[in-house]
Amino acid sequence: MSNPTPHFWAGPLRYCRWAARERPAYFWSIIVGGAGPAMLVTVPPINERLGYKRAPPIPLTYPIPPGPRKTLSGYDD
Repeated sequence: MSNPTPHFWAGPLRYCRWAARERPAYFWSIIVGGAGPAMLVTVPPINERLGYKRAPPIPLTYPIPPGPRKTLSGYDD
């Protein structure tokens, strides 16, 4: 007779071994999905230590020139 399905809280390592064999798609999707938030915390400091500098932000508006505006002449409607 086969062993019953292990419960996570009864033995987490045993359950992970079972899930990796019996339900690999679920198991690895949870592992990869959990790695995303961990990378948000670990990757930026590592990049800074390796010398990577972020690009300056792209301007969202056109800079307004200082001084008064010139009045246009010609091409009147």
